[in-house]
Amino acid sequence: MGAFHAYDIRGEYNVDLDKDFAYKAGYFLPELLCTDKVLVGRDMRVSSPEMHEYLLKGITDAGADVYDLGLSTTPMVYYATAKYGFKVSVQITASHNPREHNGMKVSRGNALPVALDTGLGTLKQWMEEGRPMPVAAKRGTVHEMDIRKEYVEFQLSYKEDISNLKIGMDLSNGMASIFARNIFGSQPEYICEELDGTFPNHEANPLLAENREMLVELVREKGCDVGVVYDGDADRVMFVDEKGEFVSPDLIIALLGHYFLEERGEKGIVLQDIRSSKAVAEYIAPMGGEIATWKVGRAFAAPRLRELDGIYGGELAGHYYFKDFFYSDSGILASILVLNILAALKRKGVKLSEAISKIRRYENSGEINFRLERKKEAMDAVRDWFISQEKPTATMDFDGYRVEFREWWFNIRPSNTEPYLRFICEATSKALLDEKVAKAREIIESFS
Repeated sequence: MGAFHAYDIRGEYNVDLDKDFAYKAGYFLPELLCTDKVLVGRDMRVSSPEMHEYLLKGITDAGADVYDLGLSTTPMVYYATAKYGFKVSVQITASHNPREHNGMKVSRGNALPVALDTGLGTLKQWMEEGRPMPVAAKRGTVHEMDIRKEYVEFQLSYKEDISNLKIGMDLSNGMASIFARNIFGSQPEYICEELDGTFPNHEANPLLAENREMLVELVREKGCDVGVVYDGDADRVMFVDEKGEFVSPDLIIALLGHYFLEERGEKGIVLQDIRSSKAVAEYIAPMGGEIATWKVGRAFAAPRLRELDGIYGGELAGHYYFKDFFYSDSGILASILVLNILAALKRKGVKLSEAISKIRRYENSGEINFRLERKKEAMDAVRDWFISQEKPTATMDFDGYRVEFREWWFNIRPSNTEPYLRFICEATSKALLDEKVAKAREIIESFS
């Protein structure tokens, strides 16, 4: 049962999960979340049709009905879950993972995520203990549900005049391909556009620099104003500027303030994760935005934004959450809003790199990964050493530790999905940053 993680179900197909796993999950989900109808979507991975077949068989054998969206982005499943009042939905996807992988993202009412501590743990237990699975006297039925036209219209309702932009767009051979041309037409220069679950051009993880190389080359060769790249299931999006330089996704949280806080005139809470630059809060404060910081991951961010009745939020991993979108994340909606902002800035003679330079105020290490077992001991040692040297101005301990000082801060946290300890640091100068990173590295590596 190695496919169960903190936020979702994910692993190598026919190793960590298979068709029998999908059947059992389908069978138990209606009982687990008290419903007789389940919404289902799937991505384009090679193993997804088989997983889909057996998931549906499990659901209907349990006596529940299936409402089948077919090929869909993960955000489209969130939209349909909330809009049509489903108590359970499943998107078959492994998101940005390699092509050999697959998985499921399970949601409950209002598109709230089902995580290990809100249902997946019980599902795992039921599957492991071999609970009986008798076929219901009245099996459920499968209903095809086509909302693509409606969903495109919803997204288009946010699109403004972006005709002055030259856009490079990498669809990563993933699910963004089913909507991109309906929304952006022939305006962008597209690459990796064909749906292909083997990911023939690059993996669908835009956080890794090697997976952005084709987009960078396209932007520079075609003289684009911006490059846009989605992950495999289109719940995340990332950007490169007109020079082909990567824009840190947390800084896009600040950029989105121009739409929500300036253009729409909203005032209120904007959510960021614990790894976000201090520059985000500093940039949006004059616009009327109040930053709230919370744990990493959709399982935490989406419920928190709803709880706070926040306007929008984002993560360093390229997820962006919107009150307008049932407090859920959407890569395509985020890209529409960012392109609207960039088109308006271009009319004022401002390039993306220039806009980001006004936001970015600090030197940042980016997230550094350390593979080790003694994560807690290493985290405590890093925190204790730095606090012994300098008095913090703020501390947070809800997702690892974030400790802020007058001229720098760091976050150290264990990954919830991989065997890594992650460290990120930001400082007012490169020299100070290098000094702090070197010391942290020395302490962490002593626990290897």
